[in-house]
Parts: sequence; C-alpha cells; structure tokens
Amino acid sequence: MPVIYAIGSNGSGQLGIGHKEDVSVPKQVLFDPETNINQVTQVRAGGNHTLLLASGNLHCSGDHTTGACGLLPNQKVLEAHFHRVRLNTEEARHEVVFCAATWEASIIVQKGQDGRATKVSSFGIGNKGELGQGELLFRSSKAQLIMDFPPEGLEVVDLAVSVSHVVAVLSNGDVYGWGSGRKGQFGQPEGIFYTPRKITGVDFNVVRAVCGREFTYLLGEPETGQHIVLGSDKWNVRSSAPQAVPGWKDVGATWGSIFVLHQDGKILSWGRDDHGQLAPPELPPILQIAIGSEHALGLTDDGKVLAWGWGEHGNCGPSTTNGDVKGKWNTIASSQYLPPESKISSIGAGCATSWVCIST
Repeated sequence: MPVIYAIGSNGSGQLGIGHKEDVSVPKQVLFDPETNINQVTQVRAGGNHTLLLASGNLHCSGDHTTGACGLLPNQKVLEAHFHRVRLNTEEARHEVVFCAATWEASIIVQKGQDGRATKVSSFGIGNKGELGQGELLFRSSKAQLIMDFPPEGLEVVDLAVSVSHVVAVLSNGDVYGWGSGRKGQFGQPEGIFYTPRKITGVDFNVVRAVCGREFTYLLGEPETGQHIVLGSDKWNVRSSAPQAVPGWKDVGATWGSIFVLHQDGKILSWGRDDHGQLAPPELPPILQIAIGSEHALGLTDDGKVLAWGWGEHGNCGPSTTNGDVKGKWNTIASSQYLPPESKISSIGAGCATSWVCIST
C-alpha cells in the first residue's frame, strides 16, 4: 500500500493526519481501518476538504458539513482521517476516473456500463452553479448525476475546476463549462451557468484544461501547442501568454498564474508572482508538477520535491520569508531518505496544502 504525506493548511482536518493543526513538516496521512489502496492517481483539494482517487475509488477528509465529502458513512468516521466516499444509497459502484474540488463541492466522472467516462456527478454546495444541476439544486450530500451530459457518443477526457467554476473536455475536442463565468471563464456571454454549456470560439480541438480563480486555460495537442486563456486578464494572465506552447507535457494553474511543464523538464510560467508563485530561476529539470492555489511543487528526476510560492500555512515547508518562498525553492521531501525499494511516485497540491505519495 502506498504511503502519503501531507503538509499545510489543516483547520478542518483536510490533510487527514488525525488532527486539525497546520503542519510544515510532512506527516503521514491516515485512513479508516480496513482501507486498502493501491495506486494513487489524483489528489484534489477544495477550500476545506480533500479528495483522493486511488484504484478507481474516491476517499475524502475534511469538512463534512457542506456535503462535499458525500453521504455520511454508515459507521462512525474517525476525525481527520480519509474515508471511502459514500456517493449514494445504492451499493452499485462505478469506477471513478476523474475527481475535482471547487471551494465547497466535489465533481466526479465515472465509467458507465460501457466502460466509457460518461457519468458526471456533483455533491456539496454550489451557490454559483458549481453543481451543474440547474437553478433549484445547489446543495446535496448525495452524488447527483448531471443529466444529458456529456452528449451521446462522447466521453469526458479531462476535468478542471477552480473556486467556483468547472470545465469538462470531451473526446471530440469540445469543452463545456458550468458555474461562475462572470469574468468570461467560459468565453461569451458572461454570467452564471447552472447547467453545462458548450464553450464556443475555440478554433482547435482541446485535450487539456486547467482553471484559475477568474480564468480558464485550454490546450490543444502538444505537437502544435495551440492554447487560449479565457476570462479575466488580472495579473496579465491573458496578455502575457506566449503565442504557443509546443512540446508541453503537463499544465497547472494557481488562482492567478499558469504553469506549463515541457518535455525537456523546463517550466514556463506567467501571471501572479507577488508571493513568488512563478517558477524560480535555475530550477533543475522537473518530471512532475503539482500546482496549488498560490504555490507550486515540482518533482525532480533524482526524487526531490521542490516547493515555492505562498507558504504561510506550512505548505512550502518550515522555512519562509514572511510566509513566502520567493525566487528560490524549498526541498520538502527527498527519495534519498527512503529505503532503497521506495520512491516518491507522485505529488499533489491544493488550497495551501501539499502532498507526497510514496510507492514501495
């Protein structure tokens, strides 16, 4: 079973480490007894809850009062531990392919009977349409299926969210969004959308999306590097974008900046940098990135986890300057301190939270 460590903001027990105090030194994540996970594929964090996707099953820790951790389990839940999310009252389980967390809601994509990623559900609080369930349903602890989405014959290939908007990329290159689009996060027209709405005006097939607080970033195939930023130009996140990003390997966004990891291990970043969010100079080659609300992590090829940006809650490690790690990085974990058969396999970042997954 992999071992997961976490640091950062923990006022609601969202780190799942058995208490509700912030920590700046990695602490092991705890699970309910009898939980058995294999490979961790996604860590997604909302304002006060964290979703952890492992082997097609969803686990959660943090604030239960919003419903974003699903229905209350039948048995008593250990406080500040990860537990298997109870999506509904039926026992039938469909494999979860993607998960995402807005500030107070959770969005998931599951495989349908045909094995394709066609079941999109939401739970939690969505006062700005984040649940995608229409204007009348804005709170639910039960996972509610978004009806008539995606369109017949299509499946979801990527899912991205920020504080109050959601974007789904479909297998034909179309993109749909719901939630708050008041800043043009879904292009035109602006406004709040309570059900999935197709984003128009994108002249390439989209394969990936990431969301900042007031923008959406869409990318085409790495060969061409076509991309577009929709929404607010606060922090020059639209006007500073390069013409194209060919050779991209992965992407991420803080609330106000964009990060593109290239195949050669270099990170291109632009946007907000007042807390040192953008990639510091002379970073070593990076294998993986994980981008939080206002901080970033990078995993190097020699197994070090580097952190930089706004670290007031300990999410960039114990050493900061007035809460920031600016123009430099901290090493918050390293494979060299692990047994020979163990290695750092993946990283995650959320709302002032950082995650390190170790496989054995």
